[in-house]
Amino acid sequence: MSYMSRMFGAIATAAMIGAGTVGAIAAEDTIKVGVLHSLSGTMAISETTLKDTVLFLIDEQNKKGGVLGKKLEAVVVDPASNWPLFAEKARELISQDKVSVVFGCWTSVSRKSVLPVFKELDSILFYPVQYEGEESERNVFYTGAAPNQQAIPAVDYLMSEEGGAVKRWVLEGTDYVYPRTTNKILEAYLKSKGVAEEDILVNYTPFGFSDWQTEVAAIKKFGSAGKKTAVVSTVNGDANVPFYKELGNQGIKATDIPVVAFSVGEEELAGIDTKPLVGHLAAWNYFQSIDTPENEEFIKKWRAFIKNDKRTTNDPMEATVIGFNAWVKAVEKAGTTSPDSVIDALIGVSVPNLTGGFSTIMPNHHITKPVYIGEIQDDGQIDVVWQTPGLVVGDEWSDYLPDSKDLISDWRAPMSCGNFNVATGKCGGKGS
Repeated sequence: MSYMSRMFGAIATAAMIGAGTVGAIAAEDTIKVGVLHSLSGTMAISETTLKDTVLFLIDEQNKKGGVLGKKLEAVVVDPASNWPLFAEKARELISQDKVSVVFGCWTSVSRKSVLPVFKELDSILFYPVQYEGEESERNVFYTGAAPNQQAIPAVDYLMSEEGGAVKRWVLEGTDYVYPRTTNKILEAYLKSKGVAEEDILVNYTPFGFSDWQTEVAAIKKFGSAGKKTAVVSTVNGDANVPFYKELGNQGIKATDIPVVAFSVGEEELAGIDTKPLVGHLAAWNYFQSIDTPENEEFIKKWRAFIKNDKRTTNDPMEATVIGFNAWVKAVEKAGTTSPDSVIDALIGVSVPNLTGGFSTIMPNHHITKPVYIGEIQDDGQIDVVWQTPGLVVGDEWSDYLPDSKDLISDWRAPMSCGNFNVATGKCGGKGS
């Protein structure tokens, strides 16, 4: 080979190496954020907005200069309401895309699906939806409500004179872990309050269920026994649309048999004729209607980003906001995106919520939140009728289940345990 040929070869090789180095440097100049929400299938009605919320938050943070001097980059995948696919997509985000954190999941079955992946690969999941409790994982931060931040206060409200002094209860849910475990807790709680077993009716239907005539007729019959009756609904996803429509078809009004929902917010109501539903209830930790400067500013910026002045906000969006801002604050505090350092730094972090206060990440990886009960209005908004006087600390293990009442979680050293049994003094009695 001639001198000139060797020279051109060396130059070409150097150029390729240089290009590769530049590409590697460019990749290192961004911090990747995973977005793991269903954009198709039965849960898309609820989860698509949370994907948009993370994109909005990343855009807002990048306007501030990013994090640790680097821009944030979203990596969006669609697990398509397919629970095993959630685990596959989580592994892809962490192992292939090298994300530093993941915001995702809605149903508890999807969260349970991905837990082994986050533990094995030591990454961080922020889970932004109300759930059944009975869990505290080192790699997960639960910014949605535990049962004592939603389900129990809702039942207390309905039992009160203000809430209608309800004596009979229909626990209506979608057939998976969140409704079944929540209703197990609620059954134990109701019985502790003196409610007889014959005054509790429990029913489950599959995801995407649409033929509600028989179920709603059963609710109507159960409520005709002469005792004030209410429905506690853990129906999830797009099954809510025909459920509420059938309630209207059969003339079930809120004044007769109120329904309090734990999985229906402004986003789900946007697809329903809400006039027959006026007065029915929802229990959350945030409503779009809450009048604070923080909420007003968020709604304004959100609608500008999404380019739609009709788009609603809802509770899991606020939980996503809290989780995202807490992660940013913890990364800056730790000076790194390394999961181990960020997990430790997150405990004790407080960030503004949208209801006018601050929410704090507690040692059990749950957060402090206010609780609100609201009535559905004919415009699809929800007006607050009751709220807790202050913030409620999320309780990961239920006081009303025999296997859980002695368990606590504290991920700080030296305990570093998600299920410490105070009766036996040992870690690992149940769950994580």
